Amino acid sequence: MADIVTISGSPSVTSRTGIVLHHLSELAQKAGLETESYSVLDIPPEDLVLGNFNSPALKAIEKSVKQAKAVIIGTPVYKAAYSGVLKSLLDLLPRDILSGKSVLPIATGGSAAHLLSIDYALKPVLYAIGARNILNGVYLIDQQLQHNNGSDVRFDPEIENRLFVSLNELFDEVKKDIYIRELELDSANGRGTGA
Repeated sequence: MADIVTISGSPSVTSRTGIVLHHLSELAQKAGLETESYSVLDIPPEDLVLGNFNSPALKAIEKSVKQAKAVIIGTPVYKAAYSGVLKSLLDLLPRDILSGKSVLPIATGGSAAHLLSIDYALKPVLYAIGARNILNGVYLIDQQLQHNNGSDVRFDPEIENRLFVSLNELFDEVKKDIYIRELELDSANGRGTGA
């Protein structure tokens, strides 16, 4: 069971969104957390287009998200909103799939013109599927991320710091969740603190 699940809403095999999520996943693993990563590309296109709620690929994502403590959702921004294929995926997930989870939204775009797309487009749909603890998202533009076909990744220092701060906030939420679950288990097993 993963502590954090990442979901990429990019329809591209090599994308800035995927690169950022991979970087965050590596940082989480270095911090001792288990991660699982998914992409809209993991689901057959016909399942997304035809709304196949019983898709085995969709069920695998659903199971992982339900078991995770936190979710990082990344998307490229097209026409001031998240990707349509991400919306197709989110529409197929249960209405309360993000209930009780901390969610970190990440968006990548070509310019600062769509800076508010996380707040005005992505957060409302995350709220609609149960998210209540949506952390401050991070929006990156092309100039803030350099890479060579997915390798030799370099972030602008300012955006790297923002990613680090947001990820640490997510880590704090995951650690709180782990602590609370341990207390609940101790209490259920009769090993309360006696206080």
